[in-house]
Amino acid sequence: MSEASHSPLAALLRHRLAWPLLTLVLLLVVNTAFNASFLHIEWRNGHLYGSLIDILNRAAPLVLVSLGMTMVIATRGIDISVGAVVAIAAAVAAWMIGGSVSGSVSRFPMPLAILAALGIAFLCGLWNGLLVARVGMQPIIATLILMVAGRGIAQLITDGQIITIYYAPFFFLGGGYLLGLPFSLFIAATVFAALYLAVTRTALGLFVQAVGINPTAARVAGVQARRLIIAAYAFCGLCAGIAGLLISSNVKSADGNNAGQLLELDAILAVTLGGTALTGGRFSLVGSVIGALIIQTLTYAIYSLGVPPEINLVVKAVVVFVVMLLQSPEFRAQVGTWVRRPAAREMLS
Repeated sequence: MSEASHSPLAALLRHRLAWPLLTLVLLLVVNTAFNASFLHIEWRNGHLYGSLIDILNRAAPLVLVSLGMTMVIATRGIDISVGAVVAIAAAVAAWMIGGSVSGSVSRFPMPLAILAALGIAFLCGLWNGLLVARVGMQPIIATLILMVAGRGIAQLITDGQIITIYYAPFFFLGGGYLLGLPFSLFIAATVFAALYLAVTRTALGLFVQAVGINPTAARVAGVQARRLIIAAYAFCGLCAGIAGLLISSNVKSADGNNAGQLLELDAILAVTLGGTALTGGRFSLVGSVIGALIIQTLTYAIYSLGVPPEINLVVKAVVVFVVMLLQSPEFRAQVGTWVRRPAAREMLS
């Protein structure tokens, strides 16, 4: 084995978070190259203001959904209904809060509306988990049911209209600031910290890995695999519900048809970019957060560079494809073989 393979740089690049971090840094550099004020942050109107702050604020809902998706994928599952759950939670909160044009009155107390929205989102995740773990449906089929029906449920709640929210205190969730930073960041950070402590300081992380690697062996070893899978889907639904509250608070409305549209795909991309294996077992919460930041930074770059909307999804797909190739040990080994062949021929000649 060559000395290069033992170098600190080679060891660093083999770390599962190396390529996602490099991708994020590269996207930041590209944005800075085309926008000199991209990294500029200033204090304005009592809080920090700048492109980076805006990216963090808009990435918070995706971070939350990605954390829930990480736990589902780690148990060999998938949840393509999170976008619909976002729409349902937003619709419930918007309908219950409503508010007068004056912005000082709501239909129901805001805490009750928030609890109702989160409760329904939790039940949606619980429904998915029961279909997968108890009924035995394939995860993609079980969640496809709610993905389709959920949009209809959200539109029934909103009566097919966009519900405008006038209650000013609700706007703080997704658009307010605390200590100069967007309040949504504190919500996402709290969920991340709680989940991270749960999987690193308790046996939960080992149980999730065991179920993801081999569910049958995990059950034989005494792990309550079915309960764990149900809990993972319920948690994913809860995260989608929180994201729905942030999104509806930010835009001050709820659209049952478009809220959370394609969010499930961005979440799956963020999780895989962060190094979580779609085959289950191996997962990284930090990687999922980095993946969500990559997706949001890439989206910002696409729009700020004036890329036509018709091809922005293609650009996003190409970037994700390249990053996933770089993360593949098999691909890197193949590239290394191609690089070494000309060098070997030169030495022989």
